[in-house]
Amino acid sequence: MSVIPVPQLTDNYAYLVADDASREATVIDCAEADTVLDEVKRRGLKLVAVLSTHWHGDHTGGNTALAAKVAGIRIYGARAEGGRIPALTDPVDDGDTIQVGGLAGRVLGIPAHTNGHVAYYFASLKALFCGDTLFIAGCGRVFEGQAATMVASLRKLAALPDDTQVFCGHEYTENNLRFALTVEPGNPALKKKYEWAVARRRENKWTIPSTIGEEKQTNPFLRTDSAEIRASLKRSNPGLSDDPVEIFAQLRAMKDRF
Repeated sequence: MSVIPVPQLTDNYAYLVADDASREATVIDCAEADTVLDEVKRRGLKLVAVLSTHWHGDHTGGNTALAAKVAGIRIYGARAEGGRIPALTDPVDDGDTIQVGGLAGRVLGIPAHTNGHVAYYFASLKALFCGDTLFIAGCGRVFEGQAATMVASLRKLAALPDDTQVFCGHEYTENNLRFALTVEPGNPALKKKYEWAVARRRENKWTIPSTIGEEKQTNPFLRTDSAEIRASLKRSNPGLSDDPVEIFAQLRAMKDRF
C-alpha cells in the first residue's frame, strides 16, 4: 500500500491510498475530481472509494463528479453529518471498520470542527487521515462543537501509537509553528521543526506527513500541560486556571486572531 498526496485548491490535500497489488485506490477528501482522476490515470490505478472526513466543500466538492464519472464508486462519510456529505452511499459511525480494496481501516469520531467529523485510521499503514481536526502543529477551528469537545477529539488522536503518520487536510504548517513559538519559545523540538518547515516551504515542498509522536512534542494544542505554555497564557490572562479545556480555549482564541 502507498499514500499519494494530491494537492487541491490552494492549500488542501486529498490523499490516494493505493493497493500496489490490485491497483485499486481510495481517495480521502476530494475537493477537485478532475485533479484526482488525472492522478489515478497517470498511475494506472482504479478508483473504488471516497472517504470524506467532514462535510465542508473543500473536502467533499469532488464527490458528486466522482459519483457521476466512476461507475460503482462507494462514498463513505459520517452519519452524524446529517446528510451534508454529497453523493454519500455508505454512512459510517465512530468505531466502524471499513474495508476498501485490500485495506481495513477504523473510523474515529472526532467532532468539534463539525459535529460529525471523523478520521480514518489504518493500523497496517501506520496512517491517520484526520481532515481538519489535527494539523501539523495545530488544530481546526471549533465551528460546531465546544472547546471540551475538541479537547476530547484531540486526546483520542494523541492516544494512537507515536509512529502513526499524520496526514492532515491543509498545508498550514509554517504558520502553525510560527504561532506555537509565540507561546512555547523555549521548546527545542519546536524550533527545529519550524526551521525545517520554513526550508521545505521555501523549496515549495510539502510538510506532510508528521507523526503523532512529533505532534506531542511540538503541537501546542496537544501540550496544554506545558508549564511554559501555561505561563505564556497567564501573562496576558492572570486569572486563567490550569484546566486543560480552559488552556485549550485560550490557545484557540489566540490562534484565531494570529
